Amino acid sequence: MKERILVVDDDPDILQFVRMNLELEGFEADTADGGIVALETAKSRPPDLVLLDVMMPEMDGLTVLRRLRNSPATANVPVIILTAKALAEDRVKGLDLGADDYITKPFDLEELIARVRTVLRRAQQMRDLSPLTGLPGNFRISRELEKRVEIEKPFSVVHADLDNFKAFNDHYGFMRGDSVIKFAATTLLDAAVACGDAEAFVGHVGGDDFVAVIDPDHVEEFCKETVRAYDDGILEFYDTADALQGFIEVTDRRGERHAFPISSISLGVASNQRRQISSEWEASAIASEMKEYAKRQHGSSYQIDRRA
Repeated sequence: MKERILVVDDDPDILQFVRMNLELEGFEADTADGGIVALETAKSRPPDLVLLDVMMPEMDGLTVLRRLRNSPATANVPVIILTAKALAEDRVKGLDLGADDYITKPFDLEELIARVRTVLRRAQQMRDLSPLTGLPGNFRISRELEKRVEIEKPFSVVHADLDNFKAFNDHYGFMRGDSVIKFAATTLLDAAVACGDAEAFVGHVGGDDFVAVIDPDHVEEFCKETVRAYDDGILEFYDTADALQGFIEVTDRRGERHAFPISSISLGVASNQRRQISSEWEASAIASEMKEYAKRQHGSSYQIDRRA
């Protein structure tokens, strides 16, 4: 699917010139000859990027930018502002209002296209990061697994999630629950560094689920360090009385109280070191199976698939 650019300028010659060249570069381009039309177009059909002239008579570009950022439909759409060379103040105001980049008029066409591609690439990368942990999300996890399968080098896939996390979240609230998710992410990242795998990858599927891709020669050390660090730090997130007794009590919808142990982490590992793995789905299925075995153990644990 082509990425769609909305070009906003009150000069019809510039609109035509930029639209034609964007389409030659493989983009789809919409045009608007003023701020009001631009806002209506962006709201009804949010673009992938807006090229926005600042100097327009009907409604200036900075007002348009402010309204784009205040509308839920367009709040996260990247914007490149077009400014006159002499008006540095407009560039500063635009960046303060949330513009992603700027280019000065008269502009070089090659530079404009390069900046459009750069901002779009950056926006795609940001969309695929977990807003909570900053780790790569599902799209990049899938792409990483595809790459590892294709190059046919040894790799291990680790599926990790937190035990008794829902009870923790229900008991203490989502804000403290989010803190535990961030702690788990940091634990996995630190373990990836500690195990010495320079190409280690850690991603956040969502909720309390994580995926890591680790060299098979380092994966057991990665798992051991994750378990150690998680168990060392998790008690800090519990109230002192709950930490001392080793569990929390949660009341269900029927009014019955249940005891849940201190949260732990379970990891399941699949590897192509001993067996062939032909797809990312097969790797994930094996890792999930191993994780279920790990969750049957008491406390934090890991299980590595060693079947030939």
